[in-house]
Amino acid sequence: MRLVFAGTPVFAQRALAALAQAGHDVALVLTRPDKPAQRGRQLLASPVKQWALEQGLEVWQPPTLRDPGTWARLREVGADVMVVAAYGLILPVEVLAIPAHGCLNIHASLLPRWRGAAPIQRAVQAGDDRTGITIMQMDAGLDTGPMRLVRECPIGPEDTGSTVHDALAEAGAQAIVEALERLAQGSLPLLPQPSEGVTYAQKLTKADAPIDWHASSRSIVDRIRAFDPVPGSTASLERAPDTVLKVWKARAAARPDAAAEAPAGTVLAVDGGALTVACGERDAVALLELQRPGGRRLPAREFLAGFPVSAGERFCGVSR
Repeated sequence: MRLVFAGTPVFAQRALAALAQAGHDVALVLTRPDKPAQRGRQLLASPVKQWALEQGLEVWQPPTLRDPGTWARLREVGADVMVVAAYGLILPVEVLAIPAHGCLNIHASLLPRWRGAAPIQRAVQAGDDRTGITIMQMDAGLDTGPMRLVRECPIGPEDTGSTVHDALAEAGAQAIVEALERLAQGSLPLLPQPSEGVTYAQKLTKADAPIDWHASSRSIVDRIRAFDPVPGSTASLERAPDTVLKVWKARAAARPDAAAEAPAGTVLAVDGGALTVACGERDAVALLELQRPGGRRLPAREFLAGFPVSAGERFCGVSR
C-alpha cells in the first residue's frame, strides 16, 4: 500500500521500520519539528526523522496540519492510508478524509480505557495487569474512533513504564503490519468502541514527579514503576528540601507496630539494603534504588554510603 506515516518518538519509529520492511510504499513521513536538546540547546531530530532520512524517505515537518496548503500537499501524495503513531499534532477532519482508506492510529492501550496522551504510564500507575494495542480508525474525537484490530499485552508486577513501552512498541509494529495486510484483503473489521470503561490518560508533566507519602504503599510503588524513566519519581528530605532525589525502585513494606502513628514521610528504618518510609493508610514503602542530583541510579546500599539518611528523618510530604 502507498502510505503517509506520521509519528515522532521511538514507539513510532519501530512501526515505521516494520511497515517499510513489510514492503509498503512509504511515500511521505511526517514528524514534529526538531526540538532543542536539553544540553547545548542544539536542535535534535526525532527518532522517526533520523531513521527515515537514513532510509532515503521523504520527511516533512509542518508545524500544523490545519492550513489548506498542507491539505493540498497531502492530497498530491495519493496515499491509500495514513498511519499515525504518537505524532503529537491533531489531525483535523480535512486531513482524516484525504487518504482512500482514512487514517489508522496505533494506540497504546485497550480502548476505550486510557484514551489520551500517556496511556502506557497511566496504565502502570493504576496497577493494571494488562494493556495492549488498538489499531483505531481515526475520527474527529480524542481516540474515539472505531477499532480495527486489538492485541493484548500483560503488565507484570516488576514492569515499568519503560518495559511496557518497549513491549507495546513491538506489538504495535506487528499489529499495524497485520492490519494493513487484512485491510488490503478486505477482512479488517470496523467495530465501535464500548460505551463503558472509558478513562483518560492525562499528559505527563513535572508536577506528576513528587511522591505523595500520604498515598498507600501500592499507589506509591505503582507510581514509581510507571514514571520510569519519564518524568521520574522525586523526593526531598525536610533537612535538604532543595536536594531533589529520584526514586527508581520500591516495594511495599510492613510498618512496625512501634511506628504505627509515625507521620507519612518518616524514615522508619535504614538497613543498608533499603530505606523504609512511612506512608498513608498505615503502610510503609521500602526504597530500593535512588539517585542524587548529578549522580547515577544506585541500589539503596550504595546510595546511602554517599548520602546518609537516618531513621527519624522525614521526607517532604505532598498534600493530595
